[in-house]
Amino acid sequence: MPPVAETRAMLAGMNAVRMPGRWRFSTLAAPDPALRAAAIGSFQEAEGETLILPHDIAVAHGLPDGPVMAYITLTVHSALDGVGLTAAVAQALAAAHIPCNMVAAFHHDHIFVPVTQAETALAILHRLQSTHQG
Repeated sequence: MPPVAETRAMLAGMNAVRMPGRWRFSTLAAPDPALRAAAIGSFQEAEGETLILPHDIAVAHGLPDGPVMAYITLTVHSALDGVGLTAAVAQALAAAHIPCNMVAAFHHDHIFVPVTQAETALAILHRLQSTHQG
């Protein structure tokens, strides 16, 4: 199935799903290969490599404390050149004072929100989706 690029179609089909686990973002100058292998995502910045790690692994390796996040995937195959999905999601969550960290991958967009606000975030995302269907 081809990727969806039209804004309304991306929002109508986004279907937010909470993934299992608790997650932390950690930045390291030179990550251990085992940590890199445990990460579900990474990004190289001037300050070091940021890894998205299972919370328990970050704690076990003594990494600096950071917010514990829930991981939500938007299951629509959103086009990399699609416009508006990230903005609409971030705006809806911001209106409810829920911080979000967006990660765009090839097939899907992923959202990391504080664990304590995950269920509220899901409800907001489902409501946003329903307003763009039909």
